[in-house]
Amino acid sequence: MLKYRVIPVTPFQQNATLIWCDETRQGAVIDPGGDLDKILAVVEKETINLTAIFLTHGHIDHVGATAELSEKMGLPIEGPHIDDQFWIEGLAQQSRIFGFHSVKSFTPTRWLKDGDQVTLGNETLEVLHCPGHTPGHVVFYHAASGFAQVGDVLFNGSIGRTDFPKGNHSDLINSIRNKLFTLGDDVTFVPGHGPESTFGYERRHNPFVSDHRG
Repeated sequence: MLKYRVIPVTPFQQNATLIWCDETRQGAVIDPGGDLDKILAVVEKETINLTAIFLTHGHIDHVGATAELSEKMGLPIEGPHIDDQFWIEGLAQQSRIFGFHSVKSFTPTRWLKDGDQVTLGNETLEVLHCPGHTPGHVVFYHAASGFAQVGDVLFNGSIGRTDFPKGNHSDLINSIRNKLFTLGDDVTFVPGHGPESTFGYERRHNPFVSDHRG
């Protein structure tokens, strides 16, 4: 069984997500954006053996502690899609623009593409390339439990911004409607910021992508 804990970090309150295989206790942190001590305290409390870092996209509030965590624990970095390489290479500039402490850049161990899989112990998650917020944004989907970590593609009652470099509104709407909503109404998702929701709830009520918009 896949289990998870959502850990809001930094003043941006972005959701770092600790996920793990309950049988083997092998786990990964999705989007370690900062406050590494806070993340590792949850890892220790849940007695998880971290084996990887998974990244949805290259914005600093979601990758800010990646290099530090990878170096500290010798963890491979999986994701995002290579189309976000320019964001990761520009982390120093992002630090200055968004007022973060200086953040080290890094090279992912594996760039992910649509249809890839990532594994934790006995659990496998599917990778969906969902561009729009950033060109290389990916989503991690665990079919067996009906769970997804969608980063900044979709939120409870809202959608991701597309006014950053290489953002694309039509791509974002296509990603949500044709990649995420087709997974089923009952899928619970953790967004990059804010509370959890389900795809069905967003299809019915989200003013930006509900079925009522046609």
